[in-house]
Amino acid sequence: MLTTKTFIKKTKKGSIIKIVREHYLRDDITCGCQSCTICDKNDVKPLESKPVNKSKLCKKSHYLILDTNVVFHQIDVVEDPSIQNVIVLQTVLEEIRHRSAPAYKRVKDFIANPDKHFYTFCNEFNKDTYVERQKGESANDRNDRAIREASLWYKRHLEDHASEDIDIVLLTNDEDNRTKAKAEGLQSFTVQEYVKSLKDCGSIVDRLSSTGSHMKFGDKIMYPEHLPLSTIQRGIKTGKYLQGSYMASRENYLEANVSVHDQDRMIFVQGHQNLNRAVKDDIVAIELLPEEEWSCPSSMVLEETEEKADEDNMEIEEKQMRKNKVPKELRQPTGKIVGIIKRNWRQYCGILQPSALKESTRHIFTPADRRIPRIRIETRQAHDLASQRIVVAIDNWPRNSRYPQGHFVRKLGNIGDKDTENEVLLLEHDVPHSKFSEAVLSFLPKMPWSITDEDRKKRRDLRHIDICSVDPPGCTDIDDALHCRELDNGNLEVGVHIADVSHFIRPGNAMDKEAAKRGTTVYLVDNRIDMVPELLSSNLCSLRSNVERFAFSVLWEMTKEAEIVKIDFTKSIILSKASLTYAEAQMRIDDPAMTDNTTKSLRWLNKLAKILKQRRIDNGALTLASSEVRFNIDSETHDPIDVQTKQIRDTNSMVEEFMLLANVATAEKTLREFPNCAMLRRHPAPPPSNFEPLIKAAESKGFKLDVSKGKTFADSIKGAVIPNDPYFNTMLRMMATRCMMQAVYFCSGMLPESEYFHYGLAAPIYTHFTSPIRRYSDIIVHRLLAVCIGADTSYPDLLEKHKSQLLSNNLNYRHKMAQYAGRASVNLHTHIFFKNRAVDEEGYVLFIRKNALQILIPKYGLEGTLYINKEKSGVTFTFNEEENTQSCGDVTLHVFDRVVIQISIDRSNVQHLKLCLKLVKPEISGFSVPPAPKQDIKEESKDEPPKKKIKT
Repeated sequence: MLTTKTFIKKTKKGSIIKIVREHYLRDDITCGCQSCTICDKNDVKPLESKPVNKSKLCKKSHYLILDTNVVFHQIDVVEDPSIQNVIVLQTVLEEIRHRSAPAYKRVKDFIANPDKHFYTFCNEFNKDTYVERQKGESANDRNDRAIREASLWYKRHLEDHASEDIDIVLLTNDEDNRTKAKAEGLQSFTVQEYVKSLKDCGSIVDRLSSTGSHMKFGDKIMYPEHLPLSTIQRGIKTGKYLQGSYMASRENYLEANVSVHDQDRMIFVQGHQNLNRAVKDDIVAIELLPEEEWSCPSSMVLEETEEKADEDNMEIEEKQMRKNKVPKELRQPTGKIVGIIKRNWRQYCGILQPSALKESTRHIFTPADRRIPRIRIETRQAHDLASQRIVVAIDNWPRNSRYPQGHFVRKLGNIGDKDTENEVLLLEHDVPHSKFSEAVLSFLPKMPWSITDEDRKKRRDLRHIDICSVDPPGCTDIDDALHCRELDNGNLEVGVHIADVSHFIRPGNAMDKEAAKRGTTVYLVDNRIDMVPELLSSNLCSLRSNVERFAFSVLWEMTKEAEIVKIDFTKSIILSKASLTYAEAQMRIDDPAMTDNTTKSLRWLNKLAKILKQRRIDNGALTLASSEVRFNIDSETHDPIDVQTKQIRDTNSMVEEFMLLANVATAEKTLREFPNCAMLRRHPAPPPSNFEPLIKAAESKGFKLDVSKGKTFADSIKGAVIPNDPYFNTMLRMMATRCMMQAVYFCSGMLPESEYFHYGLAAPIYTHFTSPIRRYSDIIVHRLLAVCIGADTSYPDLLEKHKSQLLSNNLNYRHKMAQYAGRASVNLHTHIFFKNRAVDEEGYVLFIRKNALQILIPKYGLEGTLYINKEKSGVTFTFNEEENTQSCGDVTLHVFDRVVIQISIDRSNVQHLKLCLKLVKPEISGFSVPPAPKQDIKEESKDEPPKKKIKT
């Protein structure tokens, strides 16, 4: 034992406790070198016995020791396969762990890679390498001294005991640390010196972070200085500054909003100076401007041009915005960013725009996400990378640079290649999509698997009941099944049967941790990223017909007027009699010749569902709309061959109503038993400002929407009907969807009961129980419900409200990213579909901007931007902001007007291939669009299925 330290601590209750900390040192910690003659031979020794010398700076073979900043800032270099035989000191590893959890995980991953020959040395517990912090010495200086001391020990140890001649090289960019290391007899270089000295260094030089070595951009200061963190913290305490998350605009690169923490308010930010080098998702400090300087979002759709946007352009933009004084009634709270509290930079996908100068190594990288600024990088591979999708990381953003600085990380594949573009959208939306590890797969049931007699004793046998499932075409992960039958007393028994995934995924094992990390299954147009391995998702947990399956069942006794008499929850064994699509179920219901038990069950379910739905609507539940499409995919090329809007039948609503009923029932049961740790789902009411565009649009057609309450809103939107334009109400409901807040999971013990309400469903309490194959939240709810009915045991994390809330936060993030990834996949396949087509289609004006119209094309479920400035359209329109119209000659366009649009693909920007819309009708005098060639697009036959359909 080296030291004992005793601390006296006073608890919240006022009692005094003594804390003793002891530090032990050892003399048997192995060095990890294969050629060492004295260290324990039984330990794994990852360091090669004679490392290959690749550096021109070092005469002998050597091992590398890196200081903390090299590992942290140059992690992409350290990950490169050419960097091998590295000793990672415990001092460094602990510093990384405290600074960044993601960086720590990456370091642990490449340490575990046997091909890298990395070794973790516990220098803090070795009696020859541990150093005490000296009086007056900073923690950073003490750690630098510990790293040098460990390096010297290794040097002497290998000189005395290694059978090969091996040296130690310390890499550090700290000049003082490097000078002291050299004075003590160590070889020490900067990471840049060492990397550039490697033979065949190739792309590894491009991976060097520019942190600490700014490029030269001139002396002109373009942005205000960020305030120190200490000043920001004092300002936040006094209320001078506000803290929030930076949310860049999708439509205007000069605008953003800051979501202020713990408040519903959003602060608007406009202009380069006020945006002040913030990047999407950064945590920023913002200062409110005087009220007379408040502004509002521009009515223009403004995209950053591909040409060089230099400081002169910045000045023009700033002057233009200062001219545009906003009327008082339109102003929003507006501020300026005064500092960055936390950078949330990640790696970004995109393409390289090579410099026009042939010999230049400095180039511009354009991210795929429009909300991320372009990035300056240095690379010697510009010619090879010009046709590739690549990944780049941001290093810093100096005040005198128009763009942030970054470095090349890796290439993904050719631009336009579908596999590459799918990889981009998964990376951009942070979707975990690697194959399941062997550790995860080891917890799968051994095949062949079957239900045992012991299983039957623990579950209710429902195999005799005529249960069936109803799902979209091609669905293989069947979560739910239903039944309805008449009882002897004249009432009905209704059952919702949900796949019992929690039986196969036990708390805390590798499969459970992986499912919790993924959070949800992600549905792409041509692929599905499963939350759990396919053996479970498409086989053992899928409630397929004619096979016995474990289920968690909710059974109601109901009157024929859908009044609930009693409810029962049970673990069960079921045998589904049919796996139907929505269309097949609808045909059974509508065919009077079919009188089998399954069809009778469907008819009763359909009748009850209509009563339940009307009851919900009467209580104020919203019926909204969205544009959803289904692609028919060619089975050989996997390209889309047709696009269709999703058809909604009564059977869709039937399934939905009983899933809602089961979710509400489960929420009530789990909250009653576990008031502090139930996992629930809430939908906050939107702030009134969210409804302003919708109210204005409805008023343009003579309708007044009452948004004061959910019930009045639902009633007023229901009454907004134009008899000769049935699609008007659908568009109004689509616009209403955009006004909504995000529904989120939460732990019941973390919020007051008044905040449990689900606005969209008008339900006081709600959760997710019905899709455990594709949502981890449902697995947690299953576990809670199983404890409620005595079917399973609890475990500590399930009942700890803080851990449940952390889990909920991750699930909310994963759910949101999965939605965005699904939409991005639809956009990608839409672009592929229209790649060689130009089609004239009917559309509707959804929003009117100063220089563009947002057009909805119902047939394809598409929304696109129709630019109407002279440069884009060839004609001049006049924008009337007060009446929200665009006029050209005798043609005036209003919101909801019907138009004919020609759709094609704009290939002028390979980074962002986008839909190009041209106005065909109403016809503008002196302007015409060539008619689109007739397309040979096959309509889907009702009798013949398409080549391949994938659930989207």
